[in-house]
Amino acid sequence: MRKYLKVMFFASAISLAGLPVTEAGLLDNIQKTITDTTSSVTGGSGSSATSNLDLTQITEGLREALKVGTETVVGQIGATDGYNADPAIHIPLPEQMQQAQSLLRKFGLSDMADEVEERLNRGAEAAAPKTKEIILTAISEMKLEDAQAIYDGPDDAATQYFRKVTTLDLKETVRPIIEQSLQDVGAIQAYDSLVAQYSNYPLVPDIKSNLTDHATDAALEGLFHYLAVEEAAIRNDPVKRTTEILTTVFGN
Repeated sequence: MRKYLKVMFFASAISLAGLPVTEAGLLDNIQKTITDTTSSVTGGSGSSATSNLDLTQITEGLREALKVGTETVVGQIGATDGYNADPAIHIPLPEQMQQAQSLLRKFGLSDMADEVEERLNRGAEAAAPKTKEIILTAISEMKLEDAQAIYDGPDDAATQYFRKVTTLDLKETVRPIIEQSLQDVGAIQAYDSLVAQYSNYPLVPDIKSNLTDHATDAALEGLFHYLAVEEAAIRNDPVKRTTEILTTVFGN
């Protein structure tokens, strides 16, 4: 019962999102919803509207909030410079190439390396929209007990859940898209040209790596990074955006 009440309070807080803080009557109504729902669970008197709410409806509200968060994240990282200009998720060169940076500068190849790095990020930006449907499917298939465990967990509990249930599907879906994106933006060609010129020098370490695997793994880390950020905001920001289902459940 305690967990049920916690979910009710959490979802109610989410439902305040996007509402003008000056609407005191609306805030009073939300508070009344919480009070009436608490009364209905504990055996006290409650309004007929709120007494009909059940945990399944509240779970749907949580699902909807996470869907909105996913839309926000994918829109952000899938925009131009979503990866490239963001130091939190910018995709660097593969490790072997980073270790050879001084040699690349010495041989006048640093500009080519910079071009490869930028195109890696462009490829990830182009592929980002394809991740949305997989995450949304995971949210729609979330069971009541999953939602409850997510609420009772840490601020990134939903993100951890997504990692567990979507990573394999994301990699399978995103990898060919990343590969095609890297081809389309010229990253593969730029990389092969750089490696070929670099290899002409004697006694240099090997910098060849799988560019597609590197970009895929880094792109997904960027996705999960901002899913966790958005999840924490949903949990902790009392003025986070609202959605139609939350309005239906909690009234306005």
